[in-house]
Parts: sequence; structure tokens; C-alpha cells
Amino acid sequence: MKPHPRDILAGAQAGAFALPVCDHYSGVEARMRKSLQLQAELTAEFGTCVFDVTLDCEDGAPVGGEAEHAALVTELALGAPAGARVAARVHPVDHPHFEADVATIAGRAGARLCHLMVPKVESLADVERAVAALDAAGASALPLHVLIESPAAVHRAFDIAAHPRVASLSFGLMDFVSAHGGAIPSSAMTLAGQFSHPHVLRAKLEMAAACHAHGKVPSHNVVTEFKDLPALQDAARKAATELGYTRMWSIHPDQIRPILAAFSPAESEIDTAVSIIEAAAAANWAPVQHHGRLHDRASYRYFWQVIERAHQTGHPLPETVRGWFLA
Repeated sequence: MKPHPRDILAGAQAGAFALPVCDHYSGVEARMRKSLQLQAELTAEFGTCVFDVTLDCEDGAPVGGEAEHAALVTELALGAPAGARVAARVHPVDHPHFEADVATIAGRAGARLCHLMVPKVESLADVERAVAALDAAGASALPLHVLIESPAAVHRAFDIAAHPRVASLSFGLMDFVSAHGGAIPSSAMTLAGQFSHPHVLRAKLEMAAACHAHGKVPSHNVVTEFKDLPALQDAARKAATELGYTRMWSIHPDQIRPILAAFSPAESEIDTAVSIIEAAAAANWAPVQHHGRLHDRASYRYFWQVIERAHQTGHPLPETVRGWFLA
């Protein structure tokens, strides 16, 4: 059997591209069920699972009904079809229902979850508390995703991203702006403002840099103007091509396809990547020439990552390449 590119190209299995490019959130029962159904439909359409479904307790659970909502999330996760990528967002670590959320959801459905999202993480101590809760629930293998939502959390993002149980950091735009006590205007939460206000832009860049420094996945915040799909896709494209994000939140089913399109490599780039990787494999990963340019393992890593991203976003690939994803 020919060696897999990930085994040959040290560093090619970059954490930044380890997850689907879209993370879809829903917290109301009917919408959670619809999200899981849509995931199954798009998996059948694209041949791979192109987005995660995160069942939300933080914003989804009614006050006083936290335990019942956690039980519902657990049952939905347990009932998801084989191959589904289902996650849960619990309450923050300082919330009275945090431990109960984790005990119920991770304790009963940990083996069916792809990760657990913890919001409002401020420090390594918060990460350790979440890890301890997961371990106590018997879910020590479950990856942890965290939300960075304050200036202090941004300051500590590199330390948080370095933790071995943390797989991804997400930026929480609205809470970040609100944490400044009015010093940042509400316009910074809009589609235009969040890509131009200096404090917001700096925070996004810091968080993405922290993820890339430690091989983790940087996930861009939600866009609340969900009816303006061209503007959403433009925002997603900026997040992907200018800010270094490899994943983005969705809060409406209509947002999923524009996010997939924005985070997908261009067809011309996929074609180039396939040609170079095929030639490299044929040469046993020695240097090759392609259109007058020399390529070696340094550039092979990049072009293999293009192919991985194409696969994650449902692009058809030639059999010679697709076989690596079936191994």
C-alpha cells in the first residue's frame, strides 16, 4: 500500500483544517431536529459531512428548564444517525448548571459527540475546570471547543489554545464588544464594522494566530444578518482569506451553503493541487517540476491541505486522490 500523504509530509495534518468548515448552532427542539435532518441530507449530497451540528444549551435552554433541555440534547445526540457530527454547547463553567449539563450530556452521550463547546472561557483555569468535569463524566476522550468572548480571554488566547484538550477556539463578537462597557460602538457588531473596527479586528487576528501557533482550529463568529446571504458569503470569504479562519458559525440553515462556498478552495486551485500531489506521489515525494516551477515537500504540504479542504467542502476529487480519504 502506498504511504499516505499525512505520513510523508510532516506537519501536513494541520489542525487548522481538522474540522468541517461550518459549525451550525440551534437550540429550539424543532430546529435542532431539522438541523440533524439537513446534515444527513447534505452528507448524502456531498459524500462527506460538510458541517457540524451543535445543540445549544446556553441560549437554547429556558430559565428553569436547564435540566430538561440537557436531557433533550442528550436524546437527540444519542438518536443521531451513524456518521453524524453532533456537538453540544453547555453553560459557562461558573453557571449553576454547568456540571449538571456536562454530567448529563457528556456522561450519557459522550461517545456520540464530536466535541463539547464551553462558552465564556476566560483562562486556563476555566479550561481545567471543564476538563475535570468531562473526565468526571467519563468523557476523557471528548475534544473541547471554547468561546473567546472578552479582552482578557483574547489576551490569554495563546495559553488557552496550547492546552492539549482544546481543539478549537471560536470568537464571540457580541460579548466581546459588550465587554468594553460602551467603549466600542454597536456598529462594530455589524457586517461592515466587525471587519473594520481596530479593536475587533485585532482580537480576531490574535485569536486566529493563537490557533495556528498550536495547530488548533480558529472558528469565526456568527453573522446575525442572516437574510443577506451575499453579504454573509463576503464576510465568510474575508474571514477565510484575510484573517486566517478555517471554520465559521451558522445560525440559520440558509447560511450553511454560502459558508461552504466561501471556505472552499477555487476549482483552479484544486486542479493545481491534484496535479502537483499526483506528480509528487509518482516521484515518491521527491522534488518535481510543475509548469516551470520546482516543488518539494514544503509546497506539497500546502497543496495537500488544499485537497483536504476540497474534500471537507464536498468537491468531487479524482479517484487517485479520493482513495486517500477512504483508507
